[in-house]
Amino acid sequence: MSGTREGDGKAAGAMLAIGELADRIGVPTHVLRYWETRFPQLKPLQRSGRRRYYRADDVALAERIHHLLHVQGFTVEGARKALTGGQEASDPVPPLDTASPPAAAPAGVSIQALEALRRRLAAALDAA
Repeated sequence: MSGTREGDGKAAGAMLAIGELADRIGVPTHVLRYWETRFPQLKPLQRSGRRRYYRADDVALAERIHHLLHVQGFTVEGARKALTGGQEASDPVPPLDTASPPAAAPAGVSIQALEALRRRLAAALDAA
């Protein structure tokens, strides 16, 4: 079948409904709707009844967002920066280094809170 993707019977450039895209990248539909609020570049067409349809560019962007968040481990803010060129997409969030203490806490966060979080994360990783 030329011009179609294997298995789904849709033409390669056909728009996908939100459920189809969610199935394709392996996330629930509410996650895609959330991404629309956090990534202004992701703008599917909305037809009657506010049904969302994703064009090929939207599909590629959603796949890129998924890769940044779920494969490379970016935060939403980090993925936003990577997509706008503010951060290299090949530089994911660095792994937790339990051997050295944090250099400085972000504004409004205590060192004790960060250390407690570090212990919780280390315990969760050990349990896995």
